[in-house]
Amino acid sequence: MSNEKNVLFTIFGGTGDLAQRKLYPSLFRLYKKGNLGKHFAVIGTARRPWSDEHYREVVISTIQSLNPSDEEAKEFASHFYYQSHDVNDSTHYATLKELADQLDERYQLDGNRIYYLAMAPQFFGTIVAHLKSQKIVTENGYNRLIIEKPFGSDYQSAYDLNEKIRQVFPEPDIFRIDHYLGKEMIQNISAIRFANNIFESQWNNRYIDNIQITFGEALGVEDRGGYYDHSGALKDMVQNHILQVVALLAMEPPVAFSEKEIRAEKIKALKAVRIYDQQEVLENFVRGQYDQGQLDGKMFKSYREEDKVDPASTTETFVAGKFTIDNFRWSGVPFYVRTGKRLTEKGTRINIVFKQVPVNVFKTSVDEPCEDTTLPPNVLTIYIQPTEGFSLSLNGKEVGQGFNTEPIKLEYRNSSEMVENSPEAYEKLLLDALKGDGTNFSHWEEVAQSWHIVDVIRQAWDQTKPDFPNYKAGTMGPEAAFKLLEKDGFEWIWQPDEWYRERGKL
Repeated sequence: MSNEKNVLFTIFGGTGDLAQRKLYPSLFRLYKKGNLGKHFAVIGTARRPWSDEHYREVVISTIQSLNPSDEEAKEFASHFYYQSHDVNDSTHYATLKELADQLDERYQLDGNRIYYLAMAPQFFGTIVAHLKSQKIVTENGYNRLIIEKPFGSDYQSAYDLNEKIRQVFPEPDIFRIDHYLGKEMIQNISAIRFANNIFESQWNNRYIDNIQITFGEALGVEDRGGYYDHSGALKDMVQNHILQVVALLAMEPPVAFSEKEIRAEKIKALKAVRIYDQQEVLENFVRGQYDQGQLDGKMFKSYREEDKVDPASTTETFVAGKFTIDNFRWSGVPFYVRTGKRLTEKGTRINIVFKQVPVNVFKTSVDEPCEDTTLPPNVLTIYIQPTEGFSLSLNGKEVGQGFNTEPIKLEYRNSSEMVENSPEAYEKLLLDALKGDGTNFSHWEEVAQSWHIVDVIRQAWDQTKPDFPNYKAGTMGPEAAFKLLEKDGFEWIWQPDEWYRERGKL
């Protein structure tokens, strides 16, 4: 049975960075694997006055790193068509409909259409309304909409946008993309939990002390200063990626591993996350902004000196906080999260920190007291990027006389060759959308609840002026982020800055 899908992709923002870096290479991979064949076409639209020929040359240039043969690249690119388009101009949609109908017939696409909105969110509502009013949405095939984040800038704007989209597309046809949900090790969270009794039986407040989620970036804002200065780390990372990971870690086991059941459990988990009042926000969440700094001989400028950033900006480039989940499984277990720009190292990882043994027998030897007083905790680490894999730290006996313990690590990492050849997140998510499988996308109820949680943090912060900048570029964030855990008697498990400090590089 053929895996080939008959479909017309219309990419709004077809000349943009996302389309060129992610979408065209991902479509080419799907083409090579036979998921796309003779019966597919792509319309790229944007303001630029490109020709089909120029568009195809651009598409061919974006797939060069995948080493296609000249013939293969040309054959793939021949399915691409360009239309210069002003999203506010109704006449342009008439031309778009004409081209779409022609391609439908030429490639026998059965009226199946996917619309990918790879452009600024303020245009989403306008585009969707025109797709309906100009009758671009077909009667006979499926019509699916893929939307990039951010989905709204707070709950109200997200709700308004959702209402506009729902007038054209029903919820099952809306695919809100969160590319982290396409990453191999994020998808592995469920396998680690639900396929291993050793973990699932202990996945609760009787055995787990705390959970730590870090999304660290070594880069600054690069060329996204204009966007980032209006968004900040809270909306850019916590509202979507981090809360999605919290939901996957905290959810109850689904009855079946299906889109409907997984979604129901994720929504329940997010609804159990405590929504703080203003005082609780200030006690449980801290923000930061990077200053100039140097790491390993490299100098970095401060956030306020970055291109397109307000020199007096109070936008946060770092967030650390503690989420509390009010249900039987997680009562009393803090979920610590942190994310930031210009940290010591790039790394996304989850640390599940298990409780100590009730009594450390090794420190109470009758004849000869051992040196150890507290044992390091057992920690399960899930590495999401740049490396993929997991490790479990245990306590073993030190070689030699006596009974001193030392930590040992059981570790597995996917080989660089495997990481290189595994499907890119966008490739997986595009294939899911082609199949109509929304498991790894965000449902409206997840988005709405995430905004409810984040809006109160934003509002509390907006009442007070931060003392920025408050951490040096190259470090793991402001002092307050470490104190947040210290006051609960914990510490961050992952502290890459220590290594550099010990060697005088930081």
